[in-house]
Amino acid sequence: MASYSVIGGTSSEDLAKKIASKLKSKFIKCELRVFPDGESKITLKGTPKGKVIVVQSIYPPVDSNLVRALALVSQARKHSSQVFVVIPYMGYARQDRAFLPGEVITMSLVAKMFKAAGASKIIVVDIHSMIALDHLQIPAKNVSAIGELVKYFKKLKLKDPLVVSPDKGGIERARNFAKLLGVDFIALDKHRDRKTGEVTIRSTDHHEVRGRDVILVDDMISTGGSIVKAAQFLKKQKCGKIYASCTHALLIADAEKKIKKAGVTRIVSTNTIPCKTNIVDISPVIVKALD
Repeated sequence: MASYSVIGGTSSEDLAKKIASKLKSKFIKCELRVFPDGESKITLKGTPKGKVIVVQSIYPPVDSNLVRALALVSQARKHSSQVFVVIPYMGYARQDRAFLPGEVITMSLVAKMFKAAGASKIIVVDIHSMIALDHLQIPAKNVSAIGELVKYFKKLKLKDPLVVSPDKGGIERARNFAKLLGVDFIALDKHRDRKTGEVTIRSTDHHEVRGRDVILVDDMISTGGSIVKAAQFLKKQKCGKIYASCTHALLIADAEKKIKKAGVTRIVSTNTIPCKTNIVDISPVIVKALD
């Protein structure tokens, strides 16, 4: 294993410590000061040596965490010609193409900024769209947290479990999850209005869920609208317990409360985003991706 220094951005300090520990590498903490006008001032509490890994998730406040990530990359580049950037949750990945006339493809700009800052390689976890990954103009790798999430669910005593994708777009994710868990899967027919954001489930009947524990699988849970609609539909089909599994739990505002109210027993997420539900550690898959 190569010699690394691991810089832990303020949005991913605990995950960065786990990565540094597994690599037996130096961990460098960041000190953050936010001025009254909102500007961020970052100070590294150590000097990077060898290959440098910057770990910084870009979750809300997205713009602040993005600028901090770019600042850390730029500083790391002063000490090393090889700067690996681990972005567990890549903000702006959903803005990877124009759906309506005049929409800006912000992911394209984000990609250019990381290249300009001096990143050598970027590692992301379960990016929302591979099209977003294609925008990056430097070597990039997307790693999956599905294997680690499945390990968690294998420890639970579930009743005839069934994996469910809240929409057709996530069918491949559900298929992979179900295959590793050794169970069946289905995908619901979800529709989201591009202008209002309103979610509806167009599926009519799924009798195969009756009496079975269900694992709703998604890449991220933001406002929770998709999970809530899916859970309400599955409850009407008289399923057993409902679990919501995702890599990235943004859980904006009262999303967690809404999801629980809809009948979800437990939300299980990874530590790409620090929160109460981040039960699963994804540092092992990130470390493997560094080889």
